[in-house]
Parts: sequence; structure tokens; C-alpha cells
Amino acid sequence: MSAPHSRPQRRRRGEIETLPSGSLRVKIYAGIDPLSGQRHFLSETIPAGPRAVAEAEKVRTRLLNQVDEQRNPRTKATVNQLMDRYLDVLDVDVTTRTSYEGYIRNHIRPLLGKLSVGKLTGETLDSFYTILRRCRAHCDGRPFIEHVMSGPHDCTGKCRPHTCRPLATSSIRQVHFCLSGALKRAVRWHWISVNPLGQAESPRSVKHDPHPPTSEQAAAILNAAFTDLSWGVLLWLAMTTGARRGELCALRWDLLDLNNAVLVIRTSIAQDGAKTWEKDTKTHQQRRIALDADTVALLRAYRQRCEADAAAVGVTIAPDGRVFSPSVDHMTWLKPSSVSQRYRRMCARLGWDMHLHQLRHYSATELVSAGVDARTVAGRLGHGGGGATTLRVYSAWVSEADQKAAGAFSLRMPIPPLSLDVSSPSAKHADTKSTNPYQRIAADLRGAISCGALGPGQQLPTIEELKDRYQVSAGTADRAIAELKAEGLVTASRGRRALVSNNGIAVERCG
Repeated sequence: MSAPHSRPQRRRRGEIETLPSGSLRVKIYAGIDPLSGQRHFLSETIPAGPRAVAEAEKVRTRLLNQVDEQRNPRTKATVNQLMDRYLDVLDVDVTTRTSYEGYIRNHIRPLLGKLSVGKLTGETLDSFYTILRRCRAHCDGRPFIEHVMSGPHDCTGKCRPHTCRPLATSSIRQVHFCLSGALKRAVRWHWISVNPLGQAESPRSVKHDPHPPTSEQAAAILNAAFTDLSWGVLLWLAMTTGARRGELCALRWDLLDLNNAVLVIRTSIAQDGAKTWEKDTKTHQQRRIALDADTVALLRAYRQRCEADAAAVGVTIAPDGRVFSPSVDHMTWLKPSSVSQRYRRMCARLGWDMHLHQLRHYSATELVSAGVDARTVAGRLGHGGGGATTLRVYSAWVSEADQKAAGAFSLRMPIPPLSLDVSSPSAKHADTKSTNPYQRIAADLRGAISCGALGPGQQLPTIEELKDRYQVSAGTADRAIAELKAEGLVTASRGRRALVSNNGIAVERCG
């Protein structure tokens, strides 16, 4: 008979125990738990049956291999414990930390917090994201009443049936980033050997769809704002510079060089509840923004008004005072939340549901539509990535500007030397030597369409552009467009730009 195994060997081989129910439990020693300092075991229970012993041996072999290859969970720590440790070592801005704590508190802890980190799987995480996409309140789909307060009370109109609202895609991605950061550290700390996020499907990316005010809305907003000069100048700068809300609140007079028409943005005002503080900009970079003549003149007039108001109460404005301030000496800054709330209330009075960040979109889209390159726009807005963010967010306006450029370029090209197919509906118009002005315009545009310089869905030049190009009246230019429309080459309607026909579909707002 062989000698009995020593205690470490018994731990190494693992044990198979018979439970009172007849089931078998396999228990494998897997080292010391790095979090608790206690001995850590892997265990699995096999139901009673004629093949229970054989199945237990297979399970023991599998668990031993996991320990040998260091593929086993090294701790029994829960997701809650992991999140606590993750927040302890997280090095981010205060506002980012506050945001992460909210996502962890509201979504990760309620649904995953009690699970062992080692038991997280791709299926578990996929189910987790499915719940968030279905309802941000994590309901099970059964109807219930959302009460305004907990405990016994008399229900009022504020106690109403629950309506499922999915968590926004951007918020789901933020939850994903919290889990990703924590689980990467768990792998690095040897809490787990495999990151389960690699087995789950990542949340889909956010589709950027900015909604800037129209030109008419922007004019109405400024007209309403300039009843208060300070408020009007702030919104004017938001439109012309594209500065963020916190950056506008942090602007200082000593960083405003009106002689050289340059505004320098170095810091931003952050807010958490009632607390505000000054911090770096979002990308931790300062930027210099050139100002146009109208903006410089407006800022000079605003400065004079501020100095007059300060002199009236016997104070002076400090050189490093804030450009926009609730105090006469300009030594305090505005609260970002107050600026946003005032803007929403003003737009509500005008009949619109808008937020301040849309003025940043307005600045960006106006620059892009004017043909300014994406890198320059990114520099003014403070986007990182050398223009990649700008192209991703404002791709629709970049495409529109590109179509306008293609249309303008095609007008400067000679008529393409093509032999049109006689079966083509436009073959009868191939004679471009007609002396009739509208026919010559129609022939040029027809040639551009035929050779692909103007593709399906692209805009034709405006009537004003055709007038200037060919030195004709608006009626002549309009008659040329009407001829192409009659041929089915373009689509046009009152108040809309003519477009190259694309299976009869043309939906483009007039530029």
C-alpha cells in the first residue's frame, strides 16, 4: 500500500466529498485570496447518480488544470468590492469621477454588485446591457406604480404608472467604460485570469446627430438675449467661437486681446451641485481663437459698459477679472448650471426646446458649411484628434459642403467631349452650340450630370450663382432648370434647391 499523501499534496490533488443528499462536491485549493488573505478554493457540486463519481473525477481534473494554467479566479470578491477598489485607484477629474460614481451606483451595483467577479461571463454582461436598453429603472416588464415617496402615503397626481424608458446609448457606453476599466485592473491584479468583457458584445457606438439652430432661430435668440447686454454678448461669443459652457464662464479680461482680435481659452469652470471650481479645459489644452471685426467692436462696447457700471459704485475691474460675472468688480464667475437654465427658459419663451450646447453645434456647422477645413474647425472648438472628432460629429455638414464644392467646380469645367447614346433621353439635347442662353446653361449642366461631375442627389448651383456665372437674368436661369426638370434629370420644388434626380427622391434643405 502506498504511503498516505501529505497535507499539501491532498490540497493540491483536491478533495471529493459526499454530501448528505448523496451529491458529490469537488473542492480544489487555489491559493491565497489577494483581497481577503484567506485560503481560496474552487468548488463544484455534482448531482447524485450512477455516474456521479466519474463526473466528479472529470470536474476535479478540469479544475486542477485551471489552477495549473492560472485560468481560475484568484478571489471570491464581488463586483461591489471590485468597484470600491476601482474607485480608490481611479485618477480622473472630479466631474468625471462624479459621473462614474453615478453610473456605478445606479446601474452596476443593483444588477451585478452581489455577483462574484470570477462568475461574470459574456452571457451575463449581454443580459445586463439588454436590461439597460429595455428600461433604465431595471423593471421586469410588469406594470407598477411609481410613487412620489416611499412608505404609506396618499397618492397624488405625481404617483403614476411606470413607463419604460431605455437608457441612452451614450450612457450605456459610459457604464461599459466603467466595467472595462475595473475588469482590466482585475486581470492585472490577478483577481481573474480572463476579462469577461472580451466574451460580450460591446454596446453600439453613438450616432452623432447635432441639431444646431437655424439661421432664423439664431437671429431670434440674439434679439431676445440683447435686452441684457452681458447675456447677449455671452451668447454671441458662444455662436462665434463655439466655446463650451464652462469655458465661457471662465473667460478673463487679461486673456482677451482686442487689439489683435484674439481670445485665449485656458481654463473652464466645473460644477458639482452648488460647488464650482476652475480647472483645465476638457482636452487639457489652451487655444487661441481669432475674432471677427463685429465681435471685437461688440466686446469693446461691452467693456465700456462694464467699466461705467463699476465706476458708478466706486470700484474698478481687475485685469484678471471675469468677462462675464454676477459681481460689478468681475471677480466672481457665473455658475455653468445657471447659464444653461437661463438659456432654456429663454428658448422656452420663444417656443423652442433647446439647450446651450446647440450654439456650439451652430458655430461648428456654420464654419464647415462655409468651407473651413476640419482641422481649423477642430482647433477653434478644442476637439482632440486633429479633426477626427470634428469629422465624426459633423460628417453630414462636411458632406454638404463637399457637394457644394463639387457643384461649383463643375461649372468651371468645359463641356465633356462625350458621345451620348442616341437612346438616352437627353441625346436630343446633345447639340450645345445653341445660341439661346437658357439652352446653353441647360447643356452645361446636362453635361456635368452625364459625366458624373454632378452625381445623384447633389445640389445644382443656385439661381443666383447661375446668374453671375452666365450673366443672365433669374428667369433665364430658372428656365434652364425647368428644362432639365422636364427631362427628369433634376428634381426641384418651390423653396428648395434643385437636385440631380435620384430615383425620384430629393430631400435637401435650401442652403
